[in-house]
Amino acid sequence: MKKRSLFALALAASLGAAGCGPAAEPDPNHNINDDATDQFGDEDRDIELTFSYTGMDYVPLVEEYVEKNPNITVTIQRLESEDHHRNLFTALSAGAGAPDLVLIDYTEIETYKNAENHFMNLYDLGAEDVESRYLDWVWNIGTNVSGDFSLGIPAAIDPTVLYYRKDVFEEAGLPSEPADVDEHLASWDDYADAAETILAETGKPMAPNPEMIYHAKRDQAPEYYFNEADELIIENDSYAKDAYFNTIDWMEAGYIDQLLIGSSKWWGSMKEGSYATLPAPASMRNEIQTNAPDESNWRIAHIPEGAGNQGGAWLTIPGQTDHPEETYAFLEWLTEPEQQLRLFKEQGVFPPNLALYEQEELNDMAGYFGDQSPGQRFAEAATTIESVHRGPRFYAVNEEITIGLENVSRGEDSDEEWDEILDRINRRIDR
Repeated sequence: MKKRSLFALALAASLGAAGCGPAAEPDPNHNINDDATDQFGDEDRDIELTFSYTGMDYVPLVEEYVEKNPNITVTIQRLESEDHHRNLFTALSAGAGAPDLVLIDYTEIETYKNAENHFMNLYDLGAEDVESRYLDWVWNIGTNVSGDFSLGIPAAIDPTVLYYRKDVFEEAGLPSEPADVDEHLASWDDYADAAETILAETGKPMAPNPEMIYHAKRDQAPEYYFNEADELIIENDSYAKDAYFNTIDWMEAGYIDQLLIGSSKWWGSMKEGSYATLPAPASMRNEIQTNAPDESNWRIAHIPEGAGNQGGAWLTIPGQTDHPEETYAFLEWLTEPEQQLRLFKEQGVFPPNLALYEQEELNDMAGYFGDQSPGQRFAEAATTIESVHRGPRFYAVNEEITIGLENVSRGEDSDEEWDEILDRINRRIDR
């Protein structure tokens, strides 16, 4: 079964955590995890658009848009992630039934780049005029390799940071203020040294799960598992192999726990402070605040040696639309700074729009993480990320490596498992 991204997991688990304060009271009649179709605007309006999405909650923004545009009706389709993408694939294959506007998440967008003929090239509708709003790596995710086809406009990103427990660092006699932790954990070697100290002084591991460490190190590679021609390069990829064996070394040293992401122990550990650090994307902020609402020891530092991106979403327009200009106008409005800031403040969805990174409303959100502004930390992380090609089969390869880490944690030999990983990947890619 395909694993959900941490971005999707965090949104589903605690969407409603507003800013840095407590989560909003849930509306019993409005659950974004329920499949739903709703129409906004009178039926006799001139233009009817359909908008399909998963994860984020666009209802308040859709209501505002149709109020401002009295000639437009918007019908939304809120679906679970697998249903959302299955329905889109089916509609594109059939040549009928696709929505006018579709949100495609980070884990799926590479797949649709092989289906350009089924989508509008957003450059033809004016996307070039908004390209400068975004960091290069963010924009490139929504375009093809040659850069002449814009499949999607960025709606959200999920840069990684190092959440950590101030109290655990203090107990171990280590620097505990964010700026000092940034300096003290500048490299992965520094991180390992701190892990040794924390384990010796407190008996606690440095991180809760090997997958998260592997992903943090993998994100820093200049190439992932495929080159830009989508040729598999993992057998010559020292970054993936080194990240795999480094993670295992730390597991065997006791620096990494084996908590299953999403398990009851996983949620409880956020409140109990049973480990020192959590390398994770911006959306994890929601989970931490929701599962440890009264905790005062969580802080945010930078990932040693650089951040990565582990989620987000892009807005696309299937070629079946009868209203490309009207749909693009709707898309562009949804991605303007005011709307993206609202999604961040109300849902914790981090915006990709550069104009927001200097705004006081994004950066003046201190509270839960001491006097830190999560928005400022996430923005700093986002601006350090490099553009790296993933390809449509990235997650197939990544899943096999994750399975390999799980197998080693159960006692399999790490060298033999790496050979098995390569065999499984080659068989899977050849299918």
